[in-house]
Amino acid sequence: MLESVSTLVKLLVFPGFVFAIFLALAFEWIDRKFYAKLQNRVGPLYTGPSGILQPLADIIKLLSKEDITPGAADKPFFNSMPALAAAIMLTAVTLLPITAHSGLVSFEGDLILAVALMTIYCIIVYLSGSFSVNRFSYVGAERAVSQLLGYEIPMTLAVVGTALSAGSLRISSIIEAQAAKGWLILGPQALGFAIFLIAVQAELERIPFDIPEAETEIVAGWLTEFSGRKLALIRLSADLELLYVSGLAAALYLGGPLGPAPPGLEKILNPVYFLIKTIIVLIILSTIRALFARFRIDQMVAFAWKYLVPISLLQLFLVRILV
Repeated sequence: MLESVSTLVKLLVFPGFVFAIFLALAFEWIDRKFYAKLQNRVGPLYTGPSGILQPLADIIKLLSKEDITPGAADKPFFNSMPALAAAIMLTAVTLLPITAHSGLVSFEGDLILAVALMTIYCIIVYLSGSFSVNRFSYVGAERAVSQLLGYEIPMTLAVVGTALSAGSLRISSIIEAQAAKGWLILGPQALGFAIFLIAVQAELERIPFDIPEAETEIVAGWLTEFSGRKLALIRLSADLELLYVSGLAAALYLGGPLGPAPPGLEKILNPVYFLIKTIIVLIILSTIRALFARFRIDQMVAFAWKYLVPISLLQLFLVRILV
């Protein structure tokens, strides 16, 4: 009985859904503040100390706004997509090894699921735009799928490199291999880490790959028709995805929760190390966002196929030789 209660608390509170949601909102605040500093702006300021409660206030505001469903939309699917997106990303964060070598969900082959969930989220983006029955949403949805065809292969190859190094498709085994041999980023996987960050920047639809939502071209792309509670869920899903990809990069390349810890303090220090490494990845993603301007969709796909795919194949080949 006590074990069941403990499992439920882990799943719902820490390091489960409640913790993930508030941490994702905190990551949005860090991202916005750091991005603003790089552009000599202030960022969130008034809601909470230094504006830290602004992401939460934005979600609450959207939840209170009118929720409109377009008359021409495919209503059952249009209304269900935001909830499905949030469910997918909440499922994904259970794979992150926040407090130990393994996440709340861990099994042989969970690395495949970790990549597949990101693909499923992109499919939800495409379906959301299609079910909106709006010309701008259609264009945004098509751009999202076109990006997927560009970044998915190099991202997967980069992840496969970590699996080859550890000899396992289990995230916890990859972390344990780093405990024995050192962080993967310190070897040939440094190239894979760079490829992974570029690919997840496209997965997150952030500058320079914010092509599916290009507000100066197609209003808000696939998001154009979403409002109120549905838009709040989509915003929350995007924050959870930012937390997820940052945490996955930290786990696969930076050792996840590994770090020096006196005996008995591992349970306290492991989450601290994981958060520090994840924030470092987040700052790198924010820096990329600040340094570049938006690509065209043809430029993005050409860049992926001409450069990212060959480089990722080369990196995988080097890892295979060394292993």
